[in-house]
Amino acid sequence: MTYKLFVTRELFEDVIEKLSKYYDVEVWDKYTPPPYETLIEKIKDVDAIISLLTDRIDCNLISKARKLRIIAQYAVGFDNIDVECATRNGIYVTNTPGVLTESTAELTWALILAVARRIVEADNFVRWGEWWRTKTAWHPKMMLGTELMGKTLGIIGLGRIGSRVAEIGKAFKMKIIYYDVNRNFELESKLSIEYKSLNELLREADIVSIHVPLTKETYHLINEDKLRLMKRSAIIINTARGAIIDTKALIKALNENWIAGVGLDVFEEEPLPQNHPLTAFKNAVIVPHIGSATYEARHAMAEVVAENLIAFHQGRVPPNLVNKEVINVRKPGFQ
Repeated sequence: MTYKLFVTRELFEDVIEKLSKYYDVEVWDKYTPPPYETLIEKIKDVDAIISLLTDRIDCNLISKARKLRIIAQYAVGFDNIDVECATRNGIYVTNTPGVLTESTAELTWALILAVARRIVEADNFVRWGEWWRTKTAWHPKMMLGTELMGKTLGIIGLGRIGSRVAEIGKAFKMKIIYYDVNRNFELESKLSIEYKSLNELLREADIVSIHVPLTKETYHLINEDKLRLMKRSAIIINTARGAIIDTKALIKALNENWIAGVGLDVFEEEPLPQNHPLTAFKNAVIVPHIGSATYEARHAMAEVVAENLIAFHQGRVPPNLVNKEVINVRKPGFQ
């Protein structure tokens, strides 16, 4: 029997070819995501779906799925999926952890350096002719940034990505502190890093980098009160999820110079609207959710999605199962 798989965005051809040996694959071939109404129509008649963060897989949609048995998320995070509802309905949910650690950690450091050394601002200074208009090739106070050596890097969330960011931070000879709901004594010893409460971290860090998932507990974790704790010379970086920072509070912080700058790869509203207030700040480096945007990472993510779907097809527990309790509701496989 052939089982239907709907893929909500174009993926790599070799991976689709691999999946086609197990599934009847239909790929949404438009650049924009399928509308919610389209997802509802598609999900009524498919056995499996590959979803992206931009696809709202809520309980209303899941309730329309007559045959759906697995949601294979092409991402590490899965806050767009009602996992509890999926579990109640015996639907397996998988994700793609591990393979985008390096790419996201590297982008984090790209943002840190870009904000600290005012790279984007300096590029615009040259590109739009302002340097030429100054008639001054070099000045002791032109485009002053900040050095990282000897500064304190505060990491919120010491998972795979946060740990890798910490490792790179040691190469810059920075002091590393971190906050997490679970202490990592092994990494504390290995990297000589210190555990701090969230408030302590925000008060002490020169660079704050966020690496926690979006949950009820982390929604607006960084709010106005938290931003007010930070040094005026501090920089905050977010490559995790946009809603972890209260955007209105962040705009206020930038307007009133509570902090020195911000680097953002994620936003509460994506795509970010034209002329959004954040686009007006020279000390804000903003990029369009490209944390995993390397060929190596994105292709590896697709391979992991395929591994999860093939394992399920063969009646095995997928290697990256999110809702492990679903095994008690329904055995893996389509039989």
